[in-house]
Amino acid sequence: MKKKLLAAALGVAGLFGAQTAAAETCGGYYRVQSGDSLSLIADRLYKDVGAWSTIHSQNIDAIGPKPNAIRVGMKLRMPCLNGLPIGLEGGTKISNAAPVAAAPVKVAPGHAAVRQKINLLTGDDYAPFTSKASHNGGLMTDVMNAVMTKADPKEGFAIHWVNDWGSHFDPLLSNALLDVGFPWYRPDCDSMPDSYRCVNFLFSDSMFETLMLLFVDKSRAFTFEDDSDIVGKTLCRPNGFLTFDLDGSGRRWVADNKITLKSPHTVKDCFDMVAKGEADAVAINEFTGRSVVKEHGLADQFEVLPQPLSVLGIHAVVHKSHPRAEEMMALVSRGLQDIRDDGSYQRIIEDHLSRIWAEF
Repeated sequence: MKKKLLAAALGVAGLFGAQTAAAETCGGYYRVQSGDSLSLIADRLYKDVGAWSTIHSQNIDAIGPKPNAIRVGMKLRMPCLNGLPIGLEGGTKISNAAPVAAAPVKVAPGHAAVRQKINLLTGDDYAPFTSKASHNGGLMTDVMNAVMTKADPKEGFAIHWVNDWGSHFDPLLSNALLDVGFPWYRPDCDSMPDSYRCVNFLFSDSMFETLMLLFVDKSRAFTFEDDSDIVGKTLCRPNGFLTFDLDGSGRRWVADNKITLKSPHTVKDCFDMVAKGEADAVAINEFTGRSVVKEHGLADQFEVLPQPLSVLGIHAVVHKSHPRAEEMMALVSRGLQDIRDDGSYQRIIEDHLSRIWAEF
């Protein structure tokens, strides 16, 4: 009898020890259960319904473009955000999951020897993707640096910051004054083969998927379940922001005047237009939209619709006329695959996502 009691005690102790060890991890994998939705999972695991979009973007290959396409038993990656969720299979030790102190970029003075390297091109003030003031230069700068470090080209590499984004495609990349640019969205080149980017550039594999979301006034009903719901609506996206997702994949919303597109100067102007009833929704990437909502205290007035308008990959690009174009894109894609395989990609993504969501 004593042996049975001792065995039972050891079993309970072992179970408790396992639960304690599991609880000391952050992030990991979650299996979808009956009745789950991404919003319910986000509310349960992150205590924030809005985190559904991060679950979606981090599992886009499994889920696809529609967040309600999850299935019972599907295994989803849950990134560690602000110390949550805890206790999941495959999580990271909490001691290793906490973001380190932010390290803004320090740009060293240039010198002629850099001409022999592979020269990467990006720009400032595009947080959270690229920003000198952000940790390691922002999410995509951090990823790109890891990609090239892993690829380890024999000539080395250097990252250059040119804040005139309009000069990146032409003349800097078109004339091979610099070699590889990032971060850029790729149009749907199958349905838009004549797009400038499709005609002139090669794209790396996608380095990150971002969601274009619809921000709407809570006082006015707006349903978006499929593309037909958008026809006849007025969307707002600021001047200078890409619009090819509104015409790609056969939509042709702007090209065929199926919608009205308002393009004021700033994202905040778009929110003001929706508040005044001059537009139906702000159509913007989730990070920019959520940042404006937070900065201007709009959370009580606006909500995010639970269906992305589009899912866009972010890529590195090289001009097709570059004499080493194919080689450089293969180099980037190989480095990207390597950091995915060794886990460093996920650590970079989760580090930055924790910082981003802490600001929301």
